[in-house]
Amino acid sequence: MALDESRENDEVFDDRGLTYVVEKTLYENIKPIRVDYVNSAMGSGFNISSSMQMGRSCGGSCSC
Repeated sequence: MALDESRENDEVFDDRGLTYVVEKTLYENIKPIRVDYVNSAMGSGFNISSSMQMGRSCGGSCSC
């Protein structure tokens, strides 16, 4: 996840006041995508999940 401007080949989504930009080809391979804001005793941040199969090094899901 990073700050970026949208380009011609991007899908743009607005949700609850936030705008998400995903490259169209990538989006087709990983949709659906779910982005949740997590606030816990261990810290806060975004948890991103999708249908993309992750390798063993990631344990099946990743967050950032």
